[in-house]
Amino acid sequence: MRFLIAAISIAAFLISENAAMADKRVAFVVGNAAYKNVPQLPNPAIDSKAMARVLRNVGFDVVEGSNLTRDAMTAKLLEFGKKSEGADVAVFFYAGHGIAVNGINYLLPIDADLKSEMDVKLGAAINVDITLDQTMADAKVKLVFLDACRDNPFAAKIRSAKATRSVNVQTGLAEMKSGEGTLIAFATGPGQTALDGEAGTNSPFTRALVANIAQPGVEIQEAMTKVRAQVSDETSKGQLPWGHTNLTGNVYLNPVAASAAATIDPSNAPVSAATRQGSDIELEFWRSIKDTNKVEELNAYLTNYPNGTFKSIALARIAALQDGPSNTTRNLSAGIDPATFTEEANQISEDQIGLDRGQRRDVQRRLTALGFDVKATGKFDDDTRSVMKRWQAARGYPATGYLNKLQHKALLSEIVSTRAASSEQAGDEPARRRSSGGGGRRHHSSGGGAPTAGPGALFGGMMGGLFGRR
Repeated sequence: MRFLIAAISIAAFLISENAAMADKRVAFVVGNAAYKNVPQLPNPAIDSKAMARVLRNVGFDVVEGSNLTRDAMTAKLLEFGKKSEGADVAVFFYAGHGIAVNGINYLLPIDADLKSEMDVKLGAAINVDITLDQTMADAKVKLVFLDACRDNPFAAKIRSAKATRSVNVQTGLAEMKSGEGTLIAFATGPGQTALDGEAGTNSPFTRALVANIAQPGVEIQEAMTKVRAQVSDETSKGQLPWGHTNLTGNVYLNPVAASAAATIDPSNAPVSAATRQGSDIELEFWRSIKDTNKVEELNAYLTNYPNGTFKSIALARIAALQDGPSNTTRNLSAGIDPATFTEEANQISEDQIGLDRGQRRDVQRRLTALGFDVKATGKFDDDTRSVMKRWQAARGYPATGYLNKLQHKALLSEIVSTRAASSEQAGDEPARRRSSGGGGRRHHSSGGGAPTAGPGALFGGMMGGLFGRR
C-alpha cells in the first residue's frame, strides 16, 4: 500500500501546477596553462577540472575547456552564452594569465602574443567586461571567479613598446564593479599578484573555492568569507582574495538536503521546493528497499539515483549479497599493480587523484569498513592521515598517510565487510525518521512461491518510466 501511495505522490508532484522546477544552472570553466609565447603555468588546467567537478556535483551544466586558443575560447564562450539565457544561476570561472591595461581586464588565450597595447585592443586578448555582459547578462544570479592575478610576463613587453610607453599596464587585475545580482571574486586584491601553488596541485584560491562554495547549506557570501580566511591562512597572510558583490538575495549552490532541514528554522531554511521534493522521493524509494535481500531491487535504486545519497550503502549491500556473509576482507593482493607496494604517495600525488569531499568521505568509510576506524567527515585531517598510515602499513604499501592513484585504486578494489553498510544505516536512521515524519512499516521480501519482482523493483520501474535516468 505504501508503494502505491508513494507512486501517487510522485504523479502529484509531476502534474501539480505549483510543482517547482529545478533551477537552470550553467557554468563556464576554463584553465589556460600551456602558453606558447611565455613560460607555461603549472596548475590552471588542474584548477579548472577541480572546479568543473564541484559544479557538476551540485547540478551545473558545465561548459569546460583547458589550454584554449583564442578561437577555441570564443567557441566555448558562444556555447556558454547560449546556455546561460534564462539561467537562474550562471558561474564564470577562469584560471590562467590575465592582464589589466588602462584599467580594463583581459583574459589571455594560450596563443596570445602581446607586444603592444594595439595587440590587446585588436583582439589577441579577451575583454572581461564585454565577455561577461554578452554571455551572462540574462542570468538571474551571476558568480564570477577569476584566478588570473598571476605575475604576467606580457606586461613588460607592452610597457617597453615605443608606441605604448604611456600605457598603464597593471600588475595583477584592475578593480571591477559588479552589477545587480552579481558577485565577482579575484584570487587577490586589485593590482596584486596571486600564488599559483606547487606544481601538480591547485592554486590556494581554487583550492579554497573547491572546499567551500558547494558546502551544504552554506550561502555563497558566507562561503567567500571562508575562502578568504583559508587563503590568508594558507599563504601566511601573503594573499587575500578580493571581491565585490551586488547580490540581492541569498544564494546557495548546495541547499540543505531534506533530511537535515528538520534541524533548521523553517523560516530560514534554504531548501528549494524542487530539491526537497526530489529528496523526499529518493528517501521513500530507499526506505522501501533498504532491508531487501534482492540485488535487483538495490540495482533499481542505483539506476534511478546513480549519485544518490545512499549509493555507497547500496553498493556495499550488493557486494555483501553477491559475496556471501563473510565479514573478512579477501583477495587483498589479487590484481594489485606491483608498483603500489613501492611508489610513495604525497600531497601532490593525492591532489592529482582529484578527490572531492564526497569521494574523501567514501575513502574514510571504506577504511572504517576494513577495520581502520575514522570519522567520515570528508576532510583528511590528522586522524585520517594516521589511519591511512596504519592501512598502508598493513597492506605493505609505503606508509606516508597520503594516497596516490595506485593506492586509491587498490582501496576501491578491496572487498569490504558489511559492517560499513549496517553502521551507516544505523547512523542515518534518526535523520531519515525526522525528514519523513517517522513511522511506516518496514518492507520484508516475501519468501517462497514463484520468483517475482519485489515492491522496490516495481517502484523502481515506475520511477524509471516517470523520470527516466537521472
